[in-house]
Amino acid sequence: MTSAYLLVSHGSRDPRPEVAMQQLAGLVSDKLGNTKHLVGIAALELKPEPLHQQIKLFAHNILALGCDRLKIIPLFLLPGVHVMTDIPVEIALAQHALGKDIILDLQPHLGIHPGLVTLLAQQMANMKAETTILLAHGSRRPGSLQPIETIAAKLGAVTAYWAVPPSLKSRIQELVDAGKRKIAILPYFLFTGGITDAIAQSVETLKLQFPTVTFQLAAPLGASAELAEIIGDLIHT
Repeated sequence: MTSAYLLVSHGSRDPRPEVAMQQLAGLVSDKLGNTKHLVGIAALELKPEPLHQQIKLFAHNILALGCDRLKIIPLFLLPGVHVMTDIPVEIALAQHALGKDIILDLQPHLGIHPGLVTLLAQQMANMKAETTILLAHGSRRPGSLQPIETIAAKLGAVTAYWAVPPSLKSRIQELVDAGKRKIAILPYFLFTGGITDAIAQSVETLKLQFPTVTFQLAAPLGASAELAEIIGDLIHT
């Protein structure tokens, strides 16, 4: 079978994540090393068409080019309801509409790959701080924070969350009280967007509140050759 690939993100009103997705799709295509491989992008939310219609459109395009298998890769860092329920439902709707002309094959979500920990560890090594905070969005859904806690433990970092406790400020207060003065912050987000902008602004405020502390804020994962390599590995899982 000849395969094509569709990278599925959450979607955003901010245009920057879609630009990054396009860049990442190009990098993944380069990694595959074959001009016959087709790599597209889609979003679960905030698009004019629902995901199943985006899948159908891309599938029709690749069918015309001789592809009869479409591998769909969720670019989500955590196995929440979008990964476990929403995307499979959309794929099932698309498969029903497309019939047997093409096989839709759901791949593992991005966050399951251990290479992400390696990327984060490389960022930590470059910053050389006394301690590092892994900052994720966070959720009140039972069990949702455990993957972040596991990653932080592997990194030797501590956690903070944007939407749930412990907050970034409270975690920094704990570290300052423990005598830490060089603190790195790793945002566990895929691309730059509204939340990462807000995090950067929050760090500027924290610099004023904790004038004796040196803060280093890393960039989100972003569209990189290393991330494309991880996605390529997921494709071939």
